[in-house]
Amino acid sequence: MRQIIKIAWRNVWRNKLRSLVVITSIVLGLWAGMFSVAMILGLNEQRMDSAINSYLSHIQIHHPSFTENFDIEYTITQEDELLKNIAKNKEIIASSSRTKITGMASTAHGSTGVLVIGINPDQEKSVTVVDKSLIKGTYFTKVKSKPAIIGEELAEKLKLDIGKKIYITFVDTSGNQQRMKLKVEGIFKTASTLFDGANLFMKKEDLNAIIGNESAVHEIAIMCHSIEQANGIKNKLNESFPNNKAETWAEIAPEFGYAQQIMSSVIYIFMGIILIALSFGIINTMLMAVIERKKELGMLMSVGLNKKNVFSMIIFETLFITLVAAPLGISLSYFMISYFGTNGINLSVVGEGLENFGIGTRVYTALPTRHYVNISILTLFVTFVSSLFPARRALKLDPAEAVRAL
Repeated sequence: MRQIIKIAWRNVWRNKLRSLVVITSIVLGLWAGMFSVAMILGLNEQRMDSAINSYLSHIQIHHPSFTENFDIEYTITQEDELLKNIAKNKEIIASSSRTKITGMASTAHGSTGVLVIGINPDQEKSVTVVDKSLIKGTYFTKVKSKPAIIGEELAEKLKLDIGKKIYITFVDTSGNQQRMKLKVEGIFKTASTLFDGANLFMKKEDLNAIIGNESAVHEIAIMCHSIEQANGIKNKLNESFPNNKAETWAEIAPEFGYAQQIMSSVIYIFMGIILIALSFGIINTMLMAVIERKKELGMLMSVGLNKKNVFSMIIFETLFITLVAAPLGISLSYFMISYFGTNGINLSVVGEGLENFGIGTRVYTALPTRHYVNISILTLFVTFVSSLFPARRALKLDPAEAVRAL
């Protein structure tokens, strides 16, 4: 067998140009496929992280009926005990209590529907990035009377700027229409223009005073040490406080959870398609090599080389091509993905479209280590299957006829 392997290795380099063309195609195919997959994963990760850090958090707790229509009557029960339980949990790094109402924001230039979120500014810093996303103004430090922080998209819709007044109309617990006047203290910009155009932050104490319930809490947002801990913590909270409803980010926004689940399948489907396309080139090249060496193979079989050894020789020749190409392609992919994973790819040309999907204009590629290993195995498997066709063709040669071939 050692002699067969040595012959197979030499046969690969008998026609260097043909072998190098196949090797180059495999290298470029692997690089293109893996880099594209890394971009897709990077986009999905950024979209999910942006949503979690802007408004989803890892876990949210509400009254079971609150999220159906955001009725301000449905507040969280046992709030003090719940907050104490959260504070004792070492898996939780931060939490923030919120009051929420839906209303109509209006100025002299127009009106639009908004979600008004009453927050404790210090708590909110630990669960969202809104304070770090300010592009104008300050974060609840200068304006004393009913300050508001709004998104850039909302500011553009209503022609607002720092120091300008904005009026919010809403329905109170008695069914009466109320109106409050806020002053814009800051304008933020996140990766999602949809979020920026539909949310307004104000102090919880101001909002609670206006709705007439000083202790009202509609939502508690929780951040864990890692996203994997969210489901376990949620189950414990639901067991301890059955009158409230804790949900993970994947349950609140199922489209993010579904995208996360199917992403691994998408990677291998995508890479499988590319490798199958490359396999046709490998099959064609090896079939040409068999046909060109028809007389040589016939002579080898005539002097005693059995079919098993002929079959093994063709298999090894095909595998050697991949064993040279795969490390080069995967190494190239790794360095490119690592580089753009740190420095990012500037997609500001299509930035407006990306922001509508909650993605920033700079995309960072990402591909977990396990996928490099799995794609390497998949490449070898596809190559092995591809080698069966030319090997089978070699077995069909009749030694007597082959030695007379031109």
